[in-house]
Amino acid sequence: MSRDAVLTEHLDVAYRGHKVWSDATFEIERGEFAAVIGPNGAGKTTLFRLLLGLMRPTHGEVRVFGEPPQRGNPKIGYVPQTHLVDRETNVEAAQLVRLGYSGNRWVPSLTPSRLRAERRATEEALESVGAVDLGPKPLGGMSGGELQRIFLAEALAGRPEMLLLDEPLANLDLRRAKELVELVHGLVEMRKVTTLLVAHDINPLIRCLDKVIYIANGRVATGPPKEVLTTENLSALYGVHVEVLHDSRNNLVIVGGEDSHEDPIP
Repeated sequence: MSRDAVLTEHLDVAYRGHKVWSDATFEIERGEFAAVIGPNGAGKTTLFRLLLGLMRPTHGEVRVFGEPPQRGNPKIGYVPQTHLVDRETNVEAAQLVRLGYSGNRWVPSLTPSRLRAERRATEEALESVGAVDLGPKPLGGMSGGELQRIFLAEALAGRPEMLLLDEPLANLDLRRAKELVELVHGLVEMRKVTTLLVAHDINPLIRCLDKVIYIANGRVATGPPKEVLTTENLSALYGVHVEVLHDSRNNLVIVGGEDSHEDPIP
């Protein structure tokens, strides 16, 4: 069995005729926790579309667990950047989580064994994200942090080997963002599930990461945080001066200029 969860070689990617990035060669090993960062429009979500089999490269090769990407890969749990939840909806959280196991079928299976398996998987997924008490609650009445836990539980219900999380920290306050990062990190360590997380603010993640993938100016580079997250690299990435400092515990602290037009790291 290959050690690599993701392997790309000399990958060129274009979207609607526009080259997004080129000659990308990198790997993500099984069980690694990686952050995907870069300016808006650099191609972070494009990476997820490739891994999900929703688009193909124009050149080069990409492998997911040793195979070409395919749509509906049960080994991948995906949480998209945007979930449209009507504040008036009465759909219970547990019903949504069950879809992660049942393959998006709203009609319950009529087979007793299948029903039991669905319920067990739903309960385990809710428990794994600390949201058992949220199961019977309607989605429309939940906070942003509660919804993110439910979406994560939905992605986990099928027991995937990889999680793709697109901006899960967006619109969360600092405390909720920290809680979610700790939750995801715990899942990575406990389940050994390979996790790629797109983020705008890398600071809540730094101490948990095995690898950083940064995408900018048509290129992709990866490496351990302390190698990638340097003043020189991030200043070039964002097109504005970014200071990478160390606090009293020798943890990285990233401070970006507020006059950037490219969404600097806060």
